[in-house]
Amino acid sequence: MSDMNAANRTPIAKEESNFARETLANIAFIRAFEEKAWSFSHVNPPVVPGSMHFCAGQEAVPLGAMAGLNGEDQIIATYRGHGWALASGLSPESVMAELCHREGGINQGRGGSPYFMAPSTRFIGENSIVGAGTTIACGIAVSNQLKKNNNVVVVTVGDGAMNQGSVHEAMAFAAARSLPVIFVVENNGWSELTATSDMFKVARIAQRASGYGMPSATIDGSDPFAVRDTVALAAERAREGKGPSLLEFRVPRLWGHYNKDIEHYRKKADKEEAQGRDPLMILGDRMVASGLMSRDEVETLIADQKKRVDVFTETVLASPAPAEATATDHVVGFRTDSADMVRTDTKEITYLEAVNTALRTELETDTRTLVFGEDVGKSGGIFGASRYLQRDFGEDRVFDMPIAENAILGTAVGAALSGQKPIVEIMWADFIFVAFDQIINQASNVRYLTGGAHSLPMVVRTQQGVTPGSCAQHSQSIEAFLAHIPGIKVALAASPQDAYDLLRSAAADPDPCVVIEARGFYQNKAPVTFSKGAEPVGKARLLKSGKDGAIITWGTMVPRAAEAAERLAEDGKDVAVLDLRWLSPLDEDAIRTVVADAGGKVLIVHEAVRTGGFAGEIAMRINELCPDQDLSIHRLTTPDIRMPAAPNLQNVLVPSVEKIVAAVQDMMT
Repeated sequence: MSDMNAANRTPIAKEESNFARETLANIAFIRAFEEKAWSFSHVNPPVVPGSMHFCAGQEAVPLGAMAGLNGEDQIIATYRGHGWALASGLSPESVMAELCHREGGINQGRGGSPYFMAPSTRFIGENSIVGAGTTIACGIAVSNQLKKNNNVVVVTVGDGAMNQGSVHEAMAFAAARSLPVIFVVENNGWSELTATSDMFKVARIAQRASGYGMPSATIDGSDPFAVRDTVALAAERAREGKGPSLLEFRVPRLWGHYNKDIEHYRKKADKEEAQGRDPLMILGDRMVASGLMSRDEVETLIADQKKRVDVFTETVLASPAPAEATATDHVVGFRTDSADMVRTDTKEITYLEAVNTALRTELETDTRTLVFGEDVGKSGGIFGASRYLQRDFGEDRVFDMPIAENAILGTAVGAALSGQKPIVEIMWADFIFVAFDQIINQASNVRYLTGGAHSLPMVVRTQQGVTPGSCAQHSQSIEAFLAHIPGIKVALAASPQDAYDLLRSAAADPDPCVVIEARGFYQNKAPVTFSKGAEPVGKARLLKSGKDGAIITWGTMVPRAAEAAERLAEDGKDVAVLDLRWLSPLDEDAIRTVVADAGGKVLIVHEAVRTGGFAGEIAMRINELCPDQDLSIHRLTTPDIRMPAAPNLQNVLVPSVEKIVAAVQDMMT
């Protein structure tokens, strides 16, 4: 640190006086802003409940960075992002109102201190999941490349985040595709409550960049001049198409990890050392030593910023809390176009060809559509779903990703935030769990957090189901996990026609959709009628009506249920079959009708395991939808078991036509 401190003792040139004075004022303002916010949680009762994470000591980094960037360059910050938001130009009043959970906050109090966002501005937002913003930044950078707008994306992480897998996935992808991203590490020496030195075996975190073939630097983050000039160089390099950089800014941690952290684990000497690197103190001293300000002028400037904060804070505290009636608003949205789907020609094709045709149609009809994932580009996918699409639409719109599921899904989130319509493939449904964060904590939240101002039109294609030889890591049925998440729409395609229709519907929808295909059906062939436009999401399909009972199912069990109904008909039993198709949103009208017509006798069938399976939700929903009906509800599922690879063992476990027939017969006795 000695060389860095030496730079902070050098005189400030006269031509830098305006920047220095402005930066000093802004550091003082951000510090006063956070001091006020900190005080709100240290009264009884607290004005603001919950956790807040402050950037005290780090203010020179966002301020210097903004001076080195263009006015349209974008920012994604960590949950310690108040300084970045203010430096980006967001209204201090609206930021403080968000921290105070007021209606006038950036996100109407839905995000609070660690997770507010403003995608319509250059400040895309904070992220309260450590490291998660890095892959989202890659998606925004992909969109910038397509738009040729010359924008650079800065994404910030703390030092602890450099041990997160998502960060490394982002760096690997950004380097491979030469994305215009600057990865900023604000290294305050503490990974939450653990000394960073205990977790790293390199002298400089920036050294890790060499493994990705990107340049890096370690800079004194208390020196706004060094920050500005370094960021400017990295941004220029990115604009020239030379790819990402990693900048490590060493900063002091003046306060604890969060507002209630008493820092019992921290030595006094470490705190004192940090105080000596306070950018507010250092820059003020340099201004005085350089003859640019007197000590009284520095003190007056700092006091004026505190008064400025006091004035608007009084207004914020007097403002209303969010209306309670809005608490359930803006979870999902629906298509606003009124154009009806028009069926066109019909052709007999395989399920897989139907997927390919749907992808091709989306690429042809909407230039914002992107298709990417592992092996989807040059090879056309391991199952051939995207074959020839890269050849016909180019590598900018159909491209391969690293084997990095978080990078795939995070890039989709970022691209969708930037106006693209990504359709991404996760090769096996089981692999979604590697990057579940990007669905649960990122994609699902955007509409709700922004009060409906922004949506996330992205589609995740994946496939699931037991096939001979598939092991426990390649055979899980995960629809219940996904349907449990508010803000995500979930479909399962049981036929070539639905493989086409559901993907088209998902691509036309304004919200994140997961379309689950059935690997075992890929080579099934049937007539498929194509369309102009797409049907709305959430529509079930009645395959067969019946008055003696009903089978409600979806996905891989649909053909088996249909065959079981045919066999039961031969025995004189008239059994309905309802393919739900969408588990979220759920077609409650179709469920209510089929149950009523079948006299309340229902068998719910799915391939997923029993406990926590979606059959339990459907059963409860039927009870709620049909309170006056005499009900007899049963379920048939795979038992609670890990799936073996041996085909004969699989056959024992998964519901078969024979098992469905037997279950219906038992239900009717």
